[in-house]
Amino acid sequence: MRAVVYSEVGGPEVLRLVEKSARAPGPGEVRVAVRVSGVNPTDWKARSRGRDGALAFSELVPNQDGAGTIDAVGDGVSTDRVGERVWLWEAAWGRPEGTAQESVVIPARQAVRLPQGASFDLGASLGIPALTAHRCLTVSALGPRELAPGVLAGKTVLVAGGAGAVGHAAIQLARWAGARVLSTVSTDQKASLARAAGAEEVVNYRSRDAAERILELAPKGIDVVVEVAPAANAALDSAVLAANGTVAAYANEGGADLELKVQELMGRNVRYQFVLVYSVPAAAKDRAVADVTAAVTDGALTVGEEEGLPLHRFPLDHTADAHAAVERGVVGKVLIDIG
Repeated sequence: MRAVVYSEVGGPEVLRLVEKSARAPGPGEVRVAVRVSGVNPTDWKARSRGRDGALAFSELVPNQDGAGTIDAVGDGVSTDRVGERVWLWEAAWGRPEGTAQESVVIPARQAVRLPQGASFDLGASLGIPALTAHRCLTVSALGPRELAPGVLAGKTVLVAGGAGAVGHAAIQLARWAGARVLSTVSTDQKASLARAAGAEEVVNYRSRDAAERILELAPKGIDVVVEVAPAANAALDSAVLAANGTVAAYANEGGADLELKVQELMGRNVRYQFVLVYSVPAAAKDRAVADVTAAVTDGALTVGEEEGLPLHRFPLDHTADAHAAVERGVVGKVLIDIG
């Protein structure tokens, strides 16, 4: 089978296409014939940096997310799962084999049945973005701990960077759960995408009156901020947060050093929660997987430019170009066609 691998840290040029044997699944595992692989920022960062500048394995296949069909199962997994269409998450976390290959073996728990009618493109776009968005929406001290229709009714959510993959998922999940959703973006094109995803109102965060405009739209303040740039947006978030509001920060775009006005935020019982989906507790992650699948079943999670998330496609032998596109910040979701 064909697979993309790398054996050293570096730029996209370290990725190479090779032929390798498909392996049989072990106990508790399934083998998936991958149709589409999804690329996330953590994929190129892992490739370019490793951990402390080194790789955990002598050879790795990149990419955490994907979608395909189970074609073999290991001991302890029902044979009824053979032929099942699935979406995959965290394929390469702590393991040497990601989804940039024609066949991947993965723990059965991380191959989740795709609801009827859901495309492989959608399945490969879930994973890290949707699970991250779910976590950001469920860390408030006031709850909820799970997402379902109506559980965020009466809440106002602000999604920073609503045109990104996590921002897109956060908008759609929050709307599905009943929240009123606002978003901040930097361009008219991104504003159109955030609206297409379902944001009720969109504000350009570069405008001088961004905080004033947000408070005009939400006079009682923002209950949850899904934040991609906590340092750069610290002043804006502080200005618009409601009492007992939460900032859920999942990235550090625009700077890694966060400065806060403690007295001001303490007076409103503001909560900051940092989110790295890979280290989220297992029970919370299982809840997220179940809720994301329910949202897909309900038609609440969608992809494509008309839905607010343009898709950029590459063949397997152009995986390096796909990684480069994500690294330079292309707007939308980058997918690799495998089969």
